[in-house]
Amino acid sequence: MLTVIVTVLTALWVGFSALSIFRRAKWVVEPLAEYGVARGWWPWLGAAKAAGAAGLLAGLVVPVIGVVAGIGLVLYFTGAVITVLRARSYVHVPFPLLYLAPVVAVLAMGPIA
Repeated sequence: MLTVIVTVLTALWVGFSALSIFRRAKWVVEPLAEYGVARGWWPWLGAAKAAGAAGLLAGLVVPVIGVVAGIGLVLYFTGAVITVLRARSYVHVPFPLLYLAPVVAVLAMGPIA
C-alpha cells in the first residue's frame, strides 16, 4: 500500500512539473532560459515529464512500464542537475533533486507484489 501511495504522489509531483512547463510558469521557464535551454526544447521537456508521470501510474498495473518510466525520469532529472551545474547556478541544484529523490524512492521500493 505504501508503494502505491508513494508512486501516485510522485507521479502527481512530476506531472505538476510537466504542467508548469506547459503553462510557461515564470519560476520554471526563467531559469531554463538562464541555463541556456533552447525555447524549442521546452515542450519536449514537458512531454517527457508528463510521459514519465503517466508511466509511473501505468506501472501500478504493468510494473515493467513503471520501471522504464522511473529510469527515464532518473535520467531526465540527472540531466537537469547537470544542466544546472554547467550553468553554475548552484543555488538551484536542489530543485531538480526534489523531483529526482521521490522517483528514486519509487524505484527502490520495487514493483507492487
